[in-house]
Amino acid sequence: MDEVHRYFGGSELGERRLWTDVNAWMHMQAVQWEPAGQQVLAELGDGTGLRAVDLGCGPLGWLRLLSAWVGPTGEVVGTEVTEETAQAARQTVRSEGLSNVSVVVDDIFSSWLPDESFDLVHARFELGSLGRHDEQLATYRRLLRPGGWLVVEEPQSRTWRFNPPSPACERLLDLAFRILDNWGRDTELGGRLPGLLRRYCDQPGIRAHVLALPPGHLYRAGPLMLAAVMRQPFVEAVGAEELDALLAQGEEELRDPERWCTSSVLVQAYGRVR
Repeated sequence: MDEVHRYFGGSELGERRLWTDVNAWMHMQAVQWEPAGQQVLAELGDGTGLRAVDLGCGPLGWLRLLSAWVGPTGEVVGTEVTEETAQAARQTVRSEGLSNVSVVVDDIFSSWLPDESFDLVHARFELGSLGRHDEQLATYRRLLRPGGWLVVEEPQSRTWRFNPPSPACERLLDLAFRILDNWGRDTELGGRLPGLLRRYCDQPGIRAHVLALPPGHLYRAGPLMLAAVMRQPFVEAVGAEELDALLAQGEEELRDPERWCTSSVLVQAYGRVR
């Protein structure tokens, strides 16, 4: 939480920036789930000297985790689909001093990365959001050396709920789920991950994590972020006037010093490929 506030500032202005800046949100999201990633890497064992890739790494992803895991003799590659989004990751690499990490532009559906060139492939929130599971998993497998580790993370999202109830935030969240469902995005894919990985791994390991977000935590603003970055579909669903009223009410609800929430469940599935 301290790193989040240092990065964005603890002020209301800092929070509003977060809601409308996708890179800022993705950086903060990655920070929240780093402890879960550390647990998986600890279970996999010593990664010293290995080569790992974080597909669709965003501005942080697992770059920092993998850098430490492979050590100075290893190598980490992060990928992003555009030069613009890759620049955000490169800024993280520079600011963190991650000398064993590089970031490249690559499209998972027409990847130029060489076959069997990595000992670990990681992808978070890529399968459900892109929805081409067979193609994506085939590329993940192609990139791995025999016996390499495949680590995939996806959500089960309906556990995101506020205590005490937050009518406006929960309404925004329900609208977001409806819009994403209509777009063919799978926000509940986490529960099916082990079955998907069994095509390539004999006995996938599985972990699940949920965050309890205390009053004042910036990550509670997830519904406001979704409404801000997907404004037009929200307007089409409920109209601009109702949306702006929901955003204002949701902002007020998050000021409640007693209001906390549970996050989506992060499901991790991982195993050695055959």
